[in-house]
Amino acid sequence: MSSSNEEKMSKKAAKKRAAKLEKLSRKQEREEATSSSLPLPLEEEDESFSSNYGDVTPKSAAGRSWREAVEGKELTEVSNLVEEIVGSEVSIRGRVHNHRLVGKKLFVILRQSEFRVQCVVEEARVGTSMFKFVKQLSHESVVELIGVVSLPKKPLTGTTQQVEIHVTKMYCLSRSSLNLPLLVEDAARSEADIEKSVKVGKPAARVLQDTRFNNRFLDLRTPANQALFRIQCHVQIAFREFLLSKGFLEIHTPKLIAGSSEGGSAVFRLDYKGQPACLAQSPQLHKQMAICGDMRRVFEVGPVFRAEDSFTHRHLCEFVGLDVEMEIRMHYSEIMDLVGDLFPFIFTKIEERCPKELETVRKQYPFQSLKVSIYREEIMSGAQRIHDPELLEKRARECGIDVKTISTYIDAFRYGAPPHGGFGVGLERVVMLLCALDNIRKTSLFPRDSQRLAP
Repeated sequence: MSSSNEEKMSKKAAKKRAAKLEKLSRKQEREEATSSSLPLPLEEEDESFSSNYGDVTPKSAAGRSWREAVEGKELTEVSNLVEEIVGSEVSIRGRVHNHRLVGKKLFVILRQSEFRVQCVVEEARVGTSMFKFVKQLSHESVVELIGVVSLPKKPLTGTTQQVEIHVTKMYCLSRSSLNLPLLVEDAARSEADIEKSVKVGKPAARVLQDTRFNNRFLDLRTPANQALFRIQCHVQIAFREFLLSKGFLEIHTPKLIAGSSEGGSAVFRLDYKGQPACLAQSPQLHKQMAICGDMRRVFEVGPVFRAEDSFTHRHLCEFVGLDVEMEIRMHYSEIMDLVGDLFPFIFTKIEERCPKELETVRKQYPFQSLKVSIYREEIMSGAQRIHDPELLEKRARECGIDVKTISTYIDAFRYGAPPHGGFGVGLERVVMLLCALDNIRKTSLFPRDSQRLAP
């Protein structure tokens, strides 16, 4: 064999060897990408699917909206995925609740607030690379997908929606860390389900209260919490609705005041530009001053601060106060009559407007009729007020209050004040009792008590 032929054979072998090494290198890259939960490199047979999946980052979306970046349609709410739209192509956004692999199909449960829908990703339909991309998405990642609404062959038990989505495109907008401090599925489990799992020898995880509140942003994702705070919102709406219908005016009073508003030492004290001040324990002083200003009937929904030392199931250091003050025309029983009409109105509206939310809360925290559970131990405080300035001064001293710190309040009664009274109740306490919960912290978005100042 001539030297030229040998040289040609040597070059050909080297070229084959280089191609083989490149192929092995690409295979290794794909395996490393899978194990590290990073987007997978595109495989040759999947080039036609390359625009159908991937991570959408602020950099990749630069100069465009998220919607333009993922080339999606107008978003459909998961709650609106029903049988009537079977056959339609939709775009939805949610979190990866969980997923399971069955052969060449991947079943992804997508969660949006308290609603869940099953999404089916078929390798034959979307290609190997996209299939792997979806498979390695971490729980709680935020994704957006496009697919066709279909009816499953059997009724679904792990979702709120009884249709499924056959996925054609999926994009990840935000990846969740692989190491979650708690699983939403565990945090959503009822005590009854936990006890049942123990009896059958397969104890399910119980998420402790401190773990929940240390990671409240995750705990809030449970269906019961989503429902609780919708109920809380409607309690406020009904409170306002009733009082406005009775001629009340909503006001907003200062939360920085010179002296305590209810006596005692349970106040948060601070320096206000060189002057001693404290956070308002209630809006009572300024509610009364508004009555002296001829506003006659006022209410407020706002923060209240109590430096409570007790660590009980029904005390918070900061809560939302629902406060009322009104002129008395004939008798202080007018205030009692108002309360007697107000709360049945609120309960009735919650039953009418939040039936699904109430049922969702019951699944994790079973409770009976609203009207039965609400009337327990303590729920509110109220009274007819003193409108005589001399008597006010006397009572202030007896309560250990420095009269100088509330002199402007007392002065308001020196120029004529009508008989009046009022009451206040904590929003969190109303919801706690309404849903028969065992701890008021469950109804506070980010609870503040004598031991907690974060998150």
